[in-house]
Amino acid sequence: MPNAEGLARLVRYGISGGLSAATHFGVGLAGTRVLAPVPASSVGFAASVVVSYLLQHTWVFRSAVGHRVSGPRFLVVTGAAFALNAVVLWVGAEVAGLSYPVVQAVAIVLIPVLNYAINSRWTFTA
Repeated sequence: MPNAEGLARLVRYGISGGLSAATHFGVGLAGTRVLAPVPASSVGFAASVVVSYLLQHTWVFRSAVGHRVSGPRFLVVTGAAFALNAVVLWVGAEVAGLSYPVVQAVAIVLIPVLNYAINSRWTFTA
């Protein structure tokens, strides 16, 4: 069971994830005024990565690790999470024939848990 600081950090992580998701959606939606949906969503995703990184570095993990170290690490974790999401969706929906909402729900729970574990132990630590 996490101590009080660990619990507070988990709450901050959840809030930062919500703000990152809102950024993705909001920027993507605004982008559809001038771009097709896929490029608009891609711009929203990129914006959400920046928001997520900045919030996690400064607020969630309160990291003293420099951006030259933690930035590339964060991008590695984010890229791995993106690939894992694709694999989970492919195995669940394409191979096993499960419905998209069920498989995506599994990914939405699994991936942030893994991201938190990796970011807290590697990305933002010296």
